Amino acid sequence: MKKLWAPWRMTYIKEALQKEAGEECILCSIGKAVDADNEPNLVLARGKYVFLILNKFPYNNGHLMVVPYKHAGGFSELSDEAVLELWRYAERAVDVLKKSFNPDGFNIGFNLGRVAGAGIEDHIHLHIVPRWSGDTNFMPILSDTKVISQALSDTWAELSKCWNTLFASSS
Repeated sequence: MKKLWAPWRMTYIKEALQKEAGEECILCSIGKAVDADNEPNLVLARGKYVFLILNKFPYNNGHLMVVPYKHAGGFSELSDEAVLELWRYAERAVDVLKKSFNPDGFNIGFNLGRVAGAGIEDHIHLHIVPRWSGDTNFMPILSDTKVISQALSDTWAELSKCWNTLFASSS
């Protein structure tokens, strides 16, 4: 049997179990946190209606999410202002990722519903996943394993610095 050490999975499992036990949505909890908690919560920026956060369980290095503060399962539950700010933050996130990591492309989208891959299905959020030519190598092809090449804290520090350089006065 092949084994891959992935200690972060236990955190994911525990958070999922807590949510099932009736605790507050993790995205709502992070949205309510104070600015001093941005780094430990991996929040890069906060707007009036949305915040930008690193995905704690990324598909690729630099995987970001734009999350409305409002706990909403779909687009129709968001105000026009929230939808506009969501897209503005997505645009800025792409700019920051381009400047910081120079990806060759992006996957950007929503997973609406559990069968569509939503890990948190009742709080809509937009995924922004940077992609590089050749980022699919033998690991995912042969062993269904993805290698993330940088610690989340290092990714947060790099992207936070870039965000603040580019957008601090307009956040």
